[in-house]
Amino acid sequence: MNEIFDFVVRHGSPVIFGWVLLDQAGVPLPAVPLLLVIGALAGAGRLSLWLAVAVAMAGCLAADLLWYTFGRRRGASVLGILCRITLEPDSCVRRTEELFIAHRLRSLVIAKFLPGLNPLAAALAGVVKIRLIVFVLCEVGSALAWALGWIGLGYLFSDLIEPIAAAVARLGGAGVALAAGCLALYVVVKYVQRRLFFRELRMARITPENLKAMMDRGTETIIVDLRTSVAAQAMPYTITGALRISPEELQRRQREIPRDVEIVLYCT
Repeated sequence: MNEIFDFVVRHGSPVIFGWVLLDQAGVPLPAVPLLLVIGALAGAGRLSLWLAVAVAMAGCLAADLLWYTFGRRRGASVLGILCRITLEPDSCVRRTEELFIAHRLRSLVIAKFLPGLNPLAAALAGVVKIRLIVFVLCEVGSALAWALGWIGLGYLFSDLIEPIAAAVARLGGAGVALAAGCLALYVVVKYVQRRLFFRELRMARITPENLKAMMDRGTETIIVDLRTSVAAQAMPYTITGALRISPEELQRRQREIPRDVEIVLYCT
């Protein structure tokens, strides 16, 4: 057993807890490869399977309770904070809200398996004031499914995973550099995509101050409130005179939007 595996075996619980906590809190540190390796080590008898699952669940619950508490105390503003620190700021809230509308509490399970959505789902549960006991029960179930699913997969295929992990570990510094390089490349690509997206939208955006100035000048303008029902519930305010159309109603109600005036859409 090489030094890296020995380190994981010696410090299994802190490594699993810390890595899972960061991953589920939104830091781009992929936890799945680690869980597969942990499962493989458990399959080889080097780690306790159920202890590893329990520690991974604890990391999940710690991260989820953190964002749930922020969402409950700070309201919808916490979603904006999350989106500013993620790599897909303009789409993450909308995707999570749509998931939450479609599946409600089941979305907490689904979000566990979708990269980047778990912290938003947990925060959104706090924003809409889901009862703490209900949230915790749902999170225990979803954390169990997530942790046991990936660790169990590594356990079942330990004969295949451990030799691969050992071969990567034998690369030593080169393997670490390769992993770090892949992670850095992923972050750079997502950041470039984010900047290009912002550049495309910059000319089409309008600040609240500019909109207020247009309204004060009497410019004929129609404002369409495209927030989801979850967002509207979390922040029950709207711009005076705005036409309220939820995203799922847009196609059916598009004729209500005049075409011969300035149209301003807002969704958050």
